[in-house]
Amino acid sequence: MKRLLILGAGTAGTMVANRLANELDFSEWKITIVDQEETHYYQPGFLFIPFGIYDKKDVIKPRRDFLPPQVEMILSPIELIDPEKNQVTLAKDGRILAYDYLIVATGSHVVPDETPGLLGEGWRKSIFDFYTIDGALALQKFLRTWEGGRLVLNIAEMPIKCPVAPLEFLFLADWFFHERGMRDKVELVLATPLPGAFTKPKAAALLGDMLLEKGIKVETEFNIERADPEEKAIYSYDERRIAYDLLVTVPVNMGAEVIERSGMGDDLNFIPTEKHTLKAKKYTNVFVLGDATDLPSSKAGSVAHFQVDGFIENFLRYTEGMELKELFDGHANCYIESGFGKGFLIDFNYDVEPLPGHFPLPGFGPFSLLKESRMNHWGKVMFRWMYWHVLLKGKELPISAQLSMAGKYTN
Repeated sequence: MKRLLILGAGTAGTMVANRLANELDFSEWKITIVDQEETHYYQPGFLFIPFGIYDKKDVIKPRRDFLPPQVEMILSPIELIDPEKNQVTLAKDGRILAYDYLIVATGSHVVPDETPGLLGEGWRKSIFDFYTIDGALALQKFLRTWEGGRLVLNIAEMPIKCPVAPLEFLFLADWFFHERGMRDKVELVLATPLPGAFTKPKAAALLGDMLLEKGIKVETEFNIERADPEEKAIYSYDERRIAYDLLVTVPVNMGAEVIERSGMGDDLNFIPTEKHTLKAKKYTNVFVLGDATDLPSSKAGSVAHFQVDGFIENFLRYTEGMELKELFDGHANCYIESGFGKGFLIDFNYDVEPLPGHFPLPGFGPFSLLKESRMNHWGKVMFRWMYWHVLLKGKELPISAQLSMAGKYTN
């Protein structure tokens, strides 16, 4: 009996469990998945909670509902991964799980205490996050009665989950305060470590112009050194100072702590991973999916989906002793809410930056690339249904896992 162990039952872990459950013979394989939480969170929905568009019930469901009955699920934190011995130690009861193949999909999480001052007396009073369910709900409650002032959104460090989410937050905030008749009482500021609004030049120019059109100030190359909650200001390493009345932080994102304890990761606890095959660089029988990798691709649900699509073929080849194919090209597909019922869509990979055009059908769409439209907003809205009913359950989409140039304008 061959043993496949999956660590993490988030987006990537759940999708790969479902897909492999349909491919592997359970008379020859045992699949086990481990996670420390019973609840599955639709993390893209956290963005909408501060503005009252979604609430907690819209973004949570039981994990077990999305896993095949043949897959053993264990609820426990993970104490240690020992890839030399092919075993994992559980924190809950000290049990040791042996494996023949390991898939690490332990994700990433925010670590606000990496920035001095964030977790001080201002936390959840004048300093909030929205990358956690508790932070998003706390910010929703605060915004209900906030009378205005200077709202600063700061990205502490890259990489982060969904790199467009901070921009979406500001676009939605602009809309939210307009709807409440108090936009003239709110100054919106983006403080980012990037040289522009986004990581890709063409998209950065477009989104940067959109920020300016909406009257949102941008402070680029702002690498936060500390927050001073008494003074209500953040400072960069080059001693620039930005004052705030309300600070919305995207704290440092890091991989799971067990990766550090196990000596498997880099400085941010992300696992060095082969760029196109998703095999861990240091280990022969370990693969890494989703946010747990150190890859220069976006940490987003669509990326996990495209990873899993190619990974299934490669994993089956590998277990039969065949060489891995280079099937993952860094493909990312991101809807960007721009407020007022409109949105953008960008489609790119490691080598091709976002381009204008139509998606997924050339000349028809119905979605527009690098162009604001109401249809793109509805694409974002519909994605929640797709996530729960299609993506997590491992159902295939009529979209290529690798980037297609069809429908894109290169001139």
